[in-house]
Amino acid sequence: MTQTLFTNISQLVTPAPGAQRGEAMNDVRVVPDAALLVADGVIRWVGPRAEAPDAETAQDLGGVAVVPGLIDPHTHAVWAGDRLADFEARISGVPYEDILARGGGIRSSMRATAAASVEELVTLARPRLAALRASGATTAEVKSGYGMDFDAEIRMLRAVRALQAEFQLVPTLLIHVPPTGGRAEYVRAVCHDLIPAVAREGLAAAVDVFTEREAFTVEETRVILRAAQGHGLQAKLHADQFHAIGGTELACELGALSVDHLEASGPAQIAALAASDTVATILPGVTLHLGLPAAPGRALIDAGAAVAVGTDLNPGSSPVFSTQLALAFAVRLCRLTPAEALTACTVNAAAALGLADRGALAPGQRADFLTLRGADWRDLPYTLGASPVRSVYVAGRAL
Repeated sequence: MTQTLFTNISQLVTPAPGAQRGEAMNDVRVVPDAALLVADGVIRWVGPRAEAPDAETAQDLGGVAVVPGLIDPHTHAVWAGDRLADFEARISGVPYEDILARGGGIRSSMRATAAASVEELVTLARPRLAALRASGATTAEVKSGYGMDFDAEIRMLRAVRALQAEFQLVPTLLIHVPPTGGRAEYVRAVCHDLIPAVAREGLAAAVDVFTEREAFTVEETRVILRAAQGHGLQAKLHADQFHAIGGTELACELGALSVDHLEASGPAQIAALAASDTVATILPGVTLHLGLPAAPGRALIDAGAAVAVGTDLNPGSSPVFSTQLALAFAVRLCRLTPAEALTACTVNAAAALGLADRGALAPGQRADFLTLRGADWRDLPYTLGASPVRSVYVAGRAL
């Protein structure tokens, strides 16, 4: 067993392992002048440097702060094409419906992605994932969802699988956009053909459904997610982005890992999440880019919910390539405290992906951690436009 003692840590800051709810999200442990013992990629001991055990090797980290590796629980990092013309049109006041009528919007991303090979999708996604990792994301979820065509969906997931050789990724099959006709047939085919094929090939850990007025109904979502659970896949939802139509309540009923977006959530949805084990994942990059109301992060935490934060990295509504920046936005736009934002981007984000072995600096957890550029960990939520992250460690190894 190879042991390394990381020393000269000005502050080691971590939430407790496991999903943290309500007031507990603000309770992070701050160990000054700390040390961290790692053996075979797993944390064995954490505490004051003066009490550190002996180890085979030691590494001086230079008097900077250390926090857990961030976890990005919601990205769409695999896509082809761009939405730059859409962005310019929207800024000029063109309604989204008109952009769609011109052939733009999400359907333009779907056309470009459906035309790309697995190899092309891998090449396009690699620098996006590298940017997320450089920003501090030691694990990231990646969704499909720009395919509609089942072959394209499977190519997206195969691209994610290929990228797992380079990055710590959790793949999700996203049922994103309904067809313009034949909805019932499409839902049946998703349940009877696509989900079983994805499960057989081991291409996804979960199935996510976009539940909205212009997307899938609550009942369609229920049918799809029941099929997913029947094939051993976890359930997730996009819900309450524009309208609260019952998706959040369904997520809680089904025991979904997470329900994501929540910009339109009100008291009933907040209460449902506070009473459930489903993680509320908020995406402040969407608020900034689209000008939507912010998800009620403060109200969710005050009610006792477990809140996570993600980038929602995608070409149309959140071109945010930094998990650290999403953390910083959550403080400013969703009124989280710095400690709550750290918890949201670590252990709660892990819980939103069904992961229990990472997100905290504690014995038994995987040794994923960040060294910052400064001695005070609060640079992480404070800094905008430059990275406060100096080094990224995965399983105890610097990348």
